[in-house]
Amino acid sequence: MLWLPAGYRAETELEVRRSRFITTLARVDTEDAARAVIAETRQRYPDARHHCSAFIVEVPDAQSVERSSDDGEPSGTAGMPMLDVLRGAGVAQAVAVVTRYFGGVLLGTGGLVRAYSDSVARALDAAGRVRPVVQTLYAVEVGHAEFGRLQADLLAAGLTVTDVAFAERATLTVACPPDLDADVPAIVGRLTHGTAAARPAGRAVAEEPTG
Repeated sequence: MLWLPAGYRAETELEVRRSRFITTLARVDTEDAARAVIAETRQRYPDARHHCSAFIVEVPDAQSVERSSDDGEPSGTAGMPMLDVLRGAGVAQAVAVVTRYFGGVLLGTGGLVRAYSDSVARALDAAGRVRPVVQTLYAVEVGHAEFGRLQADLLAAGLTVTDVAFAERATLTVACPPDLDADVPAIVGRLTHGTAAARPAGRAVAEEPTG
């Protein structure tokens, strides 16, 4: 699935038969963060009748967390249609909150489903996307005098240095795409003439624009 960009948060508005539907769409990385956005939206529009919501959050090495709420609208007319739009768009790390100000005209169940679905779809149309890429991290220790040259050589080899820590020696944290994982120790050995080794240091997720 694709993600909303880091830090993304925006509002769009749709009017249907005098009812106002204000959609808050935000990037979130945890269920707690999604619920915080929902709570903040309630505080921002305390006089609104409904604050319906849906979110999808991918969790490393576990199933995605998916939740929805009709918040007082007839069952199945708001939260689940909103969640279905997120699913259909293939978007995760996202929460959508649709705040409704009732306009005095009943929309019926079909009208509510369309209004809440269209509200989220419109918000997604205005949002960018990023592609999550899992990268393997390696730690490489070298002398202080060597780290600058090694950093430049690693970049030239297609690797990314995400951090440099200095103590008695310099430790470079190197990230690489999956297709280079098997080659990193060999690359480091070649660049340092066997004087340094690359040891696994976990994983990280990079975010690439989709175009």
